[in-house]
Amino acid sequence: MHATTRVTPLKLALTLAFCGATMGLAPAIAQQAAPAQAAPVQAAAAPLPGDDFFGYVNADWLAKTEIPADKGSWGAGSALGDETNARIVKLIEETAARNPAGDARRVTDFYRAFMDEAAIEAAGTASLMPELKKIDAIKDKEALVHALGASLRADVDPLNATNFYTENIFGMWFAQGLNDPHHYVPYILQGGLGMPDRAFYLDDTPRMGQLRTAYQAHIAAMMKLAGYSEPETRAARVFELEKKIAQSHGSREDSADIQKANNLWTMKDFSAKAPGMDWKAFFRAAGLGKQGKFMVYHPSAITGAAALVNEMPLQAWKDFLAFHTVNHFGNSLPKAFVDQRFEFYGRTMNGTPQLSPRWKRGLSAVNNAVPDAAGKMYVERYFPAEAKTRLQAMVTNIVAAFHKRVEKLDWMAPATKKEAQEKLRTLYVGVGYPDKWTSYEGLEIKPNDAMGNMLRAEKFHYRQQLAKLGKKVDPTEWCMPPHVVNAVNMPMQNALNFPAAILQPPFFDMKASDAHNYGAIGSVIGHEISHSFDDQGAQFDSKGRLRDWWTKEDGEHFKKGAAALVAQYDAYQAFPDLKLNGTLTLSENLADLAGLAAALDAFNAASGGKASPEQERAFFAGFASSWANKSRDASLRNQIATDGHSPAKWRTYTVRNLDDWYKAYDVKPGQKLYLAPEQRVRVW
Repeated sequence: MHATTRVTPLKLALTLAFCGATMGLAPAIAQQAAPAQAAPVQAAAAPLPGDDFFGYVNADWLAKTEIPADKGSWGAGSALGDETNARIVKLIEETAARNPAGDARRVTDFYRAFMDEAAIEAAGTASLMPELKKIDAIKDKEALVHALGASLRADVDPLNATNFYTENIFGMWFAQGLNDPHHYVPYILQGGLGMPDRAFYLDDTPRMGQLRTAYQAHIAAMMKLAGYSEPETRAARVFELEKKIAQSHGSREDSADIQKANNLWTMKDFSAKAPGMDWKAFFRAAGLGKQGKFMVYHPSAITGAAALVNEMPLQAWKDFLAFHTVNHFGNSLPKAFVDQRFEFYGRTMNGTPQLSPRWKRGLSAVNNAVPDAAGKMYVERYFPAEAKTRLQAMVTNIVAAFHKRVEKLDWMAPATKKEAQEKLRTLYVGVGYPDKWTSYEGLEIKPNDAMGNMLRAEKFHYRQQLAKLGKKVDPTEWCMPPHVVNAVNMPMQNALNFPAAILQPPFFDMKASDAHNYGAIGSVIGHEISHSFDDQGAQFDSKGRLRDWWTKEDGEHFKKGAAALVAQYDAYQAFPDLKLNGTLTLSENLADLAGLAAALDAFNAASGGKASPEQERAFFAGFASSWANKSRDASLRNQIATDGHSPAKWRTYTVRNLDDWYKAYDVKPGQKLYLAPEQRVRVW
């Protein structure tokens, strides 16, 4: 799954976003849980399953549930996220009372500092001033290049979390090479925008125009709060620079094309292909002076930014650095900064009427800073061993179902099948929590310095990632903490993570029937496994190399099926003026379809034969109920523009491609979701 749009780097809130890497929901306070069992309680106006399966299964939930005032969207996974959050906060508070040591102390002190509003108000911008003074002291382009390099953080993840967003000039990711699975390589990505994507700067629509005006006002407001003179003039300079940066950015569709990211540059390549900046000085400041090779994910953005360093006035860059420093750390500053950030990113951009309670924001900050430390506390208290055992059995069954589905493919050549089977055989599946916990030894956390704690934690995380260079790649490394409601496929590691927090209702219920669990968490497991064979994962072999292991004929057959799914999702109309983007969401749509089909196969096998119609209805309802969701219009529009996942309603519509669904619900021609057998998309 993939995570939802980020507006701050290192935003590791408890979310759900099953990807080609991650899955797709968002947290909030528990209200109405999605139906826990198969047969939904139907509201009076429930549609026919063949007209709107999402509405049919979730009718009662949709009728009774309101989006919380502090959310842009709300769903079954959101409720689970908030229930989990509440348990973790209580656990942190209980642990703090025992005066813990080590990483547990870091968790409690970080949370305590964030929650101490009086201390934050009294401190004002004191912890921020050293950073702003460094920016004010920049006198020439040489010092600017040093400042830009020093600002880099390990804050993006293009493959596992599809997180391309950073306010820093570039995003950095440290992972094994696309062509070398044995060595870590630094990946450099586009960055430097305060809005989520280039489309927000360049698309000529009334809504985007309104957001650009509001964003420029937000820049001015934040600069004024930080004490800068002429905030409107500075805001105009910052916005002009960001718009120029956006013009060199790749689109979200380009970012999803891993072949376009396969650009290994040496230091000489940077000077030749991206002139305008002293790259040696830049990388020295970033702690990468001795690094010989880099994977350049977005070449046009690297070239464009370097040219702008040379072309744009020094003052524009200084204002840019100052604003993004204030903006990034704004949630750890006094209330006026927090309120201003919410006014733009929450109310204006996502249509969210109310700021989240402070305890939720405090926990989100903890998860950004010391995720494994908080996750270890959660697992020790809340994750039962029997849940891990039952889940591992389901994983085994669904992997076996994929083996059989691959073997039965009449269109796939023997050599291609052999490599696909090898990917399944060597797949690492992490359930619950990582084999090795991250240590935060050496990270200084103070119980009275919220802003400083965030800054030190980000620098500490960056140093941890830098330390990977030159070491052997760990194929069992996790990319998300165990207390996040999510799941992930990591294509280069040929690995899956199913964190402990998602192994709860409505996705996994120890008391529910196997039919429900295979439809809910089973489809998630299948989803993540299938990412190994979607339009992204299929480009990596069993060792994690970016390599074409398909015959030409196999590739053409796959592309034909994928094109049909693109067309299917392109046709869905979310608003009168806005359809879904089948190309942007292809990886996730493929994973939803293949994952659901494999989960049904696995359930049939586990049941000793073909499931009964009642069991099949329980299976499909378990799937659809786990996607119960509502969105505000602004939030939904943003998701369609930037998220690799289709909105929840249309994700459930993948059932229309499965023959068994038609039989289970007696779906007939003429109903809205009906597809003739030859129109149903069949890939795996």
